[in-house]
Amino acid sequence: MRHGTTAMLCGLLYAVWCGTAWGGTLACNGAQHIRLLHPVEIGPEELAEFRAMAPLRMLAVDAPPMSRYDKKQGSYTGVAVDTWCFITNKLGLRYEIDSARDQTVASKIEQVQQGRADVFMPLSLLPQRAKLGIFTEPYYQSFYAVITRKDRQLSVDSIDDLKSYQVGVVKGVALDARLQSLLPPNRLQRFDQANSDGLFKAVQDGTLDAAVFSQSIFEEKRYTREYFDLEAIHTLLDDPREYRFYFSPTAQNQRIVQAFDRYLAAIDVSLSVTKHEKGERDLIELYVKQRSQHQLWQFVGIGSTALVLIFGMAFLYYRRLARLLNERNRQIQEQAKALESANAQLKHLSLSDGLTGLANRRAFDQELLREHARSSRMGTPLSVLMADLDRFKAVNDYYGHATGDAYLCAVAKALKETASRATDLTARYGGEEFACLLPATGASDALALAERIRQAVEQLALPNTRAETGHLTISIGLATLQAGSGTAQSLLEQADAQLYAAKHGGGNRVHATELAG
Repeated sequence: MRHGTTAMLCGLLYAVWCGTAWGGTLACNGAQHIRLLHPVEIGPEELAEFRAMAPLRMLAVDAPPMSRYDKKQGSYTGVAVDTWCFITNKLGLRYEIDSARDQTVASKIEQVQQGRADVFMPLSLLPQRAKLGIFTEPYYQSFYAVITRKDRQLSVDSIDDLKSYQVGVVKGVALDARLQSLLPPNRLQRFDQANSDGLFKAVQDGTLDAAVFSQSIFEEKRYTREYFDLEAIHTLLDDPREYRFYFSPTAQNQRIVQAFDRYLAAIDVSLSVTKHEKGERDLIELYVKQRSQHQLWQFVGIGSTALVLIFGMAFLYYRRLARLLNERNRQIQEQAKALESANAQLKHLSLSDGLTGLANRRAFDQELLREHARSSRMGTPLSVLMADLDRFKAVNDYYGHATGDAYLCAVAKALKETASRATDLTARYGGEEFACLLPATGASDALALAERIRQAVEQLALPNTRAETGHLTISIGLATLQAGSGTAQSLLEQADAQLYAAKHGGGNRVHATELAG
């Protein structure tokens, strides 16, 4: 009995230690934003093996929106964290986190490669890394961008155009090796990862013409470091950066990676991406608000000081002070303009899809509520079209994600040109799913428009060798509310149900229904 009590206490102490050892935690509440597209089969013997394993020793890095470290909470959040928590919970795996804020990324990767840690997140695949560790399939994709000073007006349409300029890059990133092979040594300056701010300052002072850097991370740095004179002039869509989990090369971890890959092939992380990209924008908006308040207090402080000095100094000092105040006021006006521009960009970011340029799901849902209210007041019909690309996973698997992104952009353009009325709204609803909001559009007109969209996508003739037709096609679900008495949610659900029917009917077709008023 005494032995059993001792074992229980040891188990409890070990469980507490596993959650707090090494000084970090994961905020796993975001795992609810991960969903499965189809079930994943894990056998009972595998589950028993995973649950019996010792806690995995985990290393992470602050790289939003994949993972963001909160110093106050001592925890990580992000797309990678949501994905990790979802899968490890399904598999029954335990883990312990090392926050290790004083270590470099290279040092953390080396610990995994040498077996002193089990896993690192997030990390992009490089051949030399793959030789010394095990990568899972990707769960998030971003792109590099060419960043310049706004007044430079460089002409860059592809990475090859950088040959004419002085360029900077961070050592060891995915494009480092390619830039070294593309540019002569006297045209490429490579910066340590800990000195990425030095890279941007070199662009600001004209030492470099351009920097190649992760676009999503730059957008955050642009506000937190006040790089308002810099901009991303070109996104390198041909060189996507895919983020994965990186495991040490052991037989146990090989089995874990195989189980992870089964889940990664079946999950949809679009809601998590939306959540954490929005979280990043919220951080920027908070910063802008605090900065505006700081400028206000600075202005008040300068004004108060001016009044005291005006009454206490001679005329010559007054003239000198007036010049100083004029300069400070000019600086404040310039900062106010920059903040106004930042707010406008934030509003655009929050309502648009970064890849296709269409409205995003958030913008679509907001506009649907407004148009439904208008339809109810005016008694006009309202139609919603939901569309999904057929067998699109095969495109990414066979041709690669860069081709998949190009296909999405081409389809988005076709939808935008077909649903072209000023009142129509076309959105990328998530992944390869699109939506069209058609105000004052009856069932017959909406059905005709849906068929034109189906034909427009088919006429693009985008190759898809895994499809029966040999090219990319689209399935469409359509729902029309005749008098506006139904809810906006029911209209959306009916369109989604028709899309489901179109997909299961073989794809490349339109299914439609009407909701009685």
